Amino acid sequence: MKQYQLTLQAQWRPEVLERVLRVVRHRGYRVSQLHMTSTTEQICLDFSVLTERPIEALINQLDKLFDVQYVAVKA
Repeated sequence: MKQYQLTLQAQWRPEVLERVLRVVRHRGYRVSQLHMTSTTEQICLDFSVLTERPIEALINQLDKLFDVQYVAVKA
């Protein structure tokens, strides 16, 4: 399995974290590490996923979420 580090920024809402984690799980990726910081307006997630699948598929799905402003794989 490959491990990828991702960073995601989204508008803060109580359900955003749940939506992101649900997409990750439904698409067949496994979260191995998660760090979240939030302000009154924004949420920032730094997380690692383990997978055999292409990471671009997950990025495309996360980017479609309404509140997500930015998502990328860390180099």
